[in-house]
Amino acid sequence: MGTKILILGACGQIGSELTLKLRKVYGNDNVVASDIREGKEDLMSSGPFEIINAMNYDEIAGAIDKHQIDEVYLMAALLSATAEKNPAFAWSLNMDSLFHVLNLAKEGKIKKIFWPSSIAVFGPTTPRFNTPQYTVMEPSTVYGISKQTGERWCEYYFNKFGVDVRSIRYPGLISWTTPPGGGTTDYAVDIFYKAIEDKKYTCFLSEKSALPMMYMEDALDATIAIMQAPKENIKIRSSYNLGGISFTPEDVAAEIQKHIPDFTIDYEPDFRQAIADSWPASIDDSRAQEDWGWNHKYDLSEMTNVMLENLSKVLVK
Repeated sequence: MGTKILILGACGQIGSELTLKLRKVYGNDNVVASDIREGKEDLMSSGPFEIINAMNYDEIAGAIDKHQIDEVYLMAALLSATAEKNPAFAWSLNMDSLFHVLNLAKEGKIKKIFWPSSIAVFGPTTPRFNTPQYTVMEPSTVYGISKQTGERWCEYYFNKFGVDVRSIRYPGLISWTTPPGGGTTDYAVDIFYKAIEDKKYTCFLSEKSALPMMYMEDALDATIAIMQAPKENIKIRSSYNLGGISFTPEDVAAEIQKHIPDFTIDYEPDFRQAIADSWPASIDDSRAQEDWGWNHKYDLSEMTNVMLENLSKVLVK
């Protein structure tokens, strides 16, 4: 028997792509996708699927027992901008699901956990450029507060109970396969859709708002790499900084114009501007590089090429 994996929140922006990638690595039957509702056809047809509410301990435990699960990837969460509209529910979802999985590992029901954190753990008092692994963390959003709290609990469960939990702080993630899902960095996905469909885009952040970003393929590779790394190589049990490429809306618009010269952009910053202003502009991920060999492959130019090429096939009939 190979490694048996359960993904909670498999139908979300990251989970949907991570599920398919893990099935290629571990075999379709060894990766059980789950969410509160069914997902896309390729996810549903390529391997086992369970309807699971990540806030329900018994449903998670039942699936773990049924499928003899070794590892859980907890991808269920309410993202930054969406969470601000319903803080109490965001806190409950983000924290209850984590406690359920940590306790199942503590009880010996599973061997290893992946739980994603985020650059949202940082705040306006954090050094904005080349943000270090260890620094001031005073998040200003409910999403960031829940992620910072989750980091502390992950470290606690490792130190106190030996739970093998591993985490990375995702920057903004960019993919052509899944529409934007309510995050502050999601302008960098939506802009490609609008460039192809309308040749114009109104951005909800200002032109100079630099944020750490990453093409989804790099994020998936990092996720699998940290989970496959030898246990002794994982020196940080809160969450690792993960940096990719940092750019502004102005930067990505200029790259798009190299392919679509008549593309135009204007700017109407909304409440997400304050969130973006509280986050780092660039990330120091040297600890991830040193401990488990992390390195990103996609720069802004290559990412733009891939996004426009693939979305053109999907959107242009």
